[in-house]
Amino acid sequence: MNHDPRQVLERLCHERGEDFAGLSRMLGRNAAYIQQFVRRGVPRRLKEEERRKLARYFSISEALLGGPAENVPGPSGLVSVDRHPVSVSAGPGAIVTEELGKPYFAFDGRWLKALTSTPSEQLSIVRVEGDSMSPTLNAGDDILVDLGDAAERLRDGIYVLRAEDALVVKRLALHPMGGRVTVQSDNPAYPDWPDCSLGQIHIIGRVIWSGRRMV
Repeated sequence: MNHDPRQVLERLCHERGEDFAGLSRMLGRNAAYIQQFVRRGVPRRLKEEERRKLARYFSISEALLGGPAENVPGPSGLVSVDRHPVSVSAGPGAIVTEELGKPYFAFDGRWLKALTSTPSEQLSIVRVEGDSMSPTLNAGDDILVDLGDAAERLRDGIYVLRAEDALVVKRLALHPMGGRVTVQSDNPAYPDWPDCSLGQIHIIGRVIWSGRRMV
């Protein structure tokens, strides 16, 4: 599938809260450089070094920015995990296929194996929306969800789950008698859902890592 690098950059900036001027400065260019590339088509192509810097910054394939397809594989020793464009919150959503060609995060293989035994194909990066899990998880945080660690291995912890057609990230606390859970928000401004039956919720996966942008 062919991708327009301009559309890719514009969408990535929108999804990740970046701006054209900041990306331009990162490339050592004037503040209007990326905006002119995206909006006016000047220059027609990104230089190889600029493309490489942007691809590494966003953890995506250079092919999405006009590079050759052979640049898709990640560096040796790193394991790629697909990033999906959905946000998880108290609102509706769904884990869907990334239209940009599944931009990925690359993790050290040994570190990832120590974190979980689940194959990388069953891991997913999604973004947090809203403040119901603050201060543990804040809006804009990227979380690593272990889709292989769900209901069959349920224990206290933070999970992505579907409840009443909404995809949310919440803390689950199992009741001693089993078969019931309390769905909790770490932000005390939001109410808990006490004494829920496991049949009322569909557990997508366990949150095993989070990363956030420092401001």
